Amino acid sequence: MHNRILTIKNFIFMEQVFSKLNFITNGEGLTDITSDLNLFIQKSNFNSGIFNLTSLHTSCSLTINENADPNVLNDLKKFMKSLVPYNCYTPLSKDKKEIYYEHFQEGEDDMPAHIKTALTNTSLSLSFQKGKIILGTWQAIYLWEHRFSPKERSISVHVMGEKFKQV
Repeated sequence: MHNRILTIKNFIFMEQVFSKLNFITNGEGLTDITSDLNLFIQKSNFNSGIFNLTSLHTSCSLTINENADPNVLNDLKKFMKSLVPYNCYTPLSKDKKEIYYEHFQEGEDDMPAHIKTALTNTSLSLSFQKGKIILGTWQAIYLWEHRFSPKERSISVHVMGEKFKQV
């Protein structure tokens, strides 16, 4: 019986990292977290791969949208406020009787924040190359706070990919 030594050339070792990133919001609105996410990828020494972001809250969400014209973000906020009003809503049926939210224990923005989260994304999966997220020219990743007051928000990050080769 002969012993053979197997030589593997050009083998790419994939690694994965689980982490949590914390962000402080300014209250209701959109916070661009793209540079923080790119910095996390680079500090973790990843070259290329995919990562999954998950909001660990039921009253904020994640979205990708335009980063060039602030009017886009303002219009998104206004549209969402018209779609999900505070205190009560009017059904789309013929009966136009106002329906008041039953869940309001944390304030006027409590139930509307949960509805807005249900209508948007709580998780995103994205690719990255050369240590940078692949996005379109005018795109950014936003943490969308649906509560009135500033909050500390945690985002779970799961990265899988190839690390830069050590020299």
